Amino acid sequence: MALAPERATLAAEVEGVTVAYDSAGREIVALSALDLALRPGEVLGLVGPNGSGKTTLIRVLTGVVRPSAGRVQLSGRDVAAISQSEIARLVAVVPQDPVLPPAFESLDCVLMGRTPHLRMFQQEGPHDLDVARRAMLATDTWAFADRPVGELSGGERQRVIVARALAQETPVLLLDEPTAHLDIGHQGAVLGLMRRFARQEGKAVLAVVHDLTLAAHYCDRLVMLSAGSVSAEGAPADVLRPELLSEVYGVPVTVIPHPDTGRPVVAPSDGG
Repeated sequence: MALAPERATLAAEVEGVTVAYDSAGREIVALSALDLALRPGEVLGLVGPNGSGKTTLIRVLTGVVRPSAGRVQLSGRDVAAISQSEIARLVAVVPQDPVLPPAFESLDCVLMGRTPHLRMFQQEGPHDLDVARRAMLATDTWAFADRPVGELSGGERQRVIVARALAQETPVLLLDEPTAHLDIGHQGAVLGLMRRFARQEGKAVLAVVHDLTLAAHYCDRLVMLSAGSVSAEGAPADVLRPELLSEVYGVPVTVIPHPDTGRPVVAPSDGG
């Protein structure tokens, strides 16, 4: 299902993208003729069951995985035609399972986000330090800036990774399960922060979110993947329909409107 906003306004776009792997002589299709568009100033939630192609799509958008067919663009530029350093100035990623050097202090890890903006062998300057500090204040991590990341909890490390992505100062943010390891307070804080950056700075945010109720609350649009294809896209209420969720996830669900926002609240159904 293709989206059709004006091309000039798109922060990222994939057209007809297929990703296929060979496994023991058998072709495995991770994405199949996928179309997706991401606009500046919006938070787009990517939902769907495990193995539906969500992480693969993020890897395609960053040039890590090259599609078997189709086209990928960032800010109107073909990803296949630009270098990884250029891609890193256009898109920042919060990965699903980040690896951080345990002996590095948190501030040093956040400063890694400034690397795409520095020349070879150039050291960070006052501006880079200020960007990193503001990113850490925004993510509630400045209090442990001088602590080694090996001493942090899983949730604290996750917020450091989000701060590193913010410090990269890119027009596009890709987040693969950004609320993993976070308590309910910081889940809302991180997704609310993404929405604020989209609204106030025009950033385009694509977030893989497993919690469908959180996705409905914080995302402007949702795209639901199933077996590498788009099953539905649109406003949360249009995508998170009980019959569609039951079909895609293979379990009965209950969907009710939130008493304050009217947005969908999704819960498993006992089927009784």
